[in-house]
Amino acid sequence: MALLHILRYPDPRLRLISTPVEVVDDEIRQLLDDMLETMYAAPGIGLAAPQVDVTKRIITVDVSPKGDAPVCLINPEIISHEGKEVMEEGCLSVPGFHENVERADQIRVKALDRDGKSIELEAEGLLSVCIQHETDHLDGRMFVDYLSEIKRKRIQKKMEKQRRFSM
Repeated sequence: MALLHILRYPDPRLRLISTPVEVVDDEIRQLLDDMLETMYAAPGIGLAAPQVDVTKRIITVDVSPKGDAPVCLINPEIISHEGKEVMEEGCLSVPGFHENVERADQIRVKALDRDGKSIELEAEGLLSVCIQHETDHLDGRMFVDYLSEIKRKRIQKKMEKQRRFSM
């Protein structure tokens, strides 16, 4: 396994639309393992392939208290949603920033698992929010897009300043 480099906002690669995975093979399973290792090391509770510069429709999440219940979803598609939940979100691509975002409280998602088998999953609360957050990444959206323009610009300026000072 290997730690992958996480892209930082406002990197334009984070805005690319991901393509579906055609075949779940050993290369995809290795990517899933590397994404999980990267997510846990960051530390985080979710990671989408575009965040590690891979434009494939793949996400990993683990919202368990001990970080021992990983969920890997390939080609996830939210097929139903209900309710509303406002929850503070952060993002591994926007480190140090947390803001309230409104999302569906309950979702049903269909996807492929790490063996390429079709699955459906019902999620609520934090798991629901996390899956929606990571699925947004697959479509080039980020949690900052749910914020006011003023907040978004403030975060972007601070992230650009951090990048300049780290070079």
